[in-house]
Amino acid sequence: MRPSVTRWKTLLRTTVLSLLAAVAAAGVGGGPALAADGNVAWTVRTASNSYGEARSSYSYNVNPGGTVEDAMVVANRGPVPLTLAVYAADGFTTDAGQLDLLTRDKKSVAVGAWVKPSAGSVVIQPGKTAQVPFTIAVPTNATPGDHVGGILTTLTQTDQAEGINVDRRLGIRITLRVGGELKPTLAVENFHVRYDGSANPIGKGDATVSYTIHNTGNAALSAKQSVSVSGPFGVLRARAGDIAAPPQLLPGESWDVTVPVHGVAPAVRLAATATVTPLLTDASGSTTRSSPSRRRHTAGPCRGRWCWRSSC
Repeated sequence: MRPSVTRWKTLLRTTVLSLLAAVAAAGVGGGPALAADGNVAWTVRTASNSYGEARSSYSYNVNPGGTVEDAMVVANRGPVPLTLAVYAADGFTTDAGQLDLLTRDKKSVAVGAWVKPSAGSVVIQPGKTAQVPFTIAVPTNATPGDHVGGILTTLTQTDQAEGINVDRRLGIRITLRVGGELKPTLAVENFHVRYDGSANPIGKGDATVSYTIHNTGNAALSAKQSVSVSGPFGVLRARAGDIAAPPQLLPGESWDVTVPVHGVAPAVRLAATATVTPLLTDASGSTTRSSPSRRRHTAGPCRGRWCWRSSC
């Protein structure tokens, strides 16, 4: 059953504000993230403690069974007292390639389940701040690798004009790397190639290569990509231009890619190859490359069409 129009409006509002919640604090070099609308305005930032000062987000390395204690600082920038709900949620990558956090009515199974705020709500007077401590308790059977989520403040308000309740959410990203073997692995799946061109040996055409990058490992990864199409034994090779990196994909997530390759010369047999090299970023911001994943298709004339077959 499809949601009603009112429900779609609610979902849209929640999504837009949750992008702010997940991204704002991480993108301003440690400055507070701000939510403001009329008389209501508040900010969130990381607390200054033994983990550091002016952190842009929370990042920890913890072994299974370990615990972390930290805090978030919430400031009321408006002229009226403010009561905010506080909760944690798992993260996910949206179709737009941005990190979002599950809404409160969705069940979290990792960061959102392991993070426990000291209270479910906080009351802040105008111009004042409040510190919200939280504890992260990692289960002994937690899967090694990267887990991403966030801790959020939320305010539900009624939009009289629209006749709906709007959740305004503001929070800070939490990246948790659980101790154990790290496996930064990407797979190239659903590989497809389309060639548009002439069989004229002196003519050239265009190929479109599409595939899915699937994070089959346990680390959050981006990737460097290259795509080419060539004739037998690698001759007449045509390479795609620069390919934008996919967003950082969390373990288990996938991202669809479509790449045009221009100037492809027809041949008795063509081969299309995609190479995807995982890029792993550590807490310091340093990036390392892991073993690449390749997918190759070959094609030859078949009843007036190009017939493709896949190989790895």
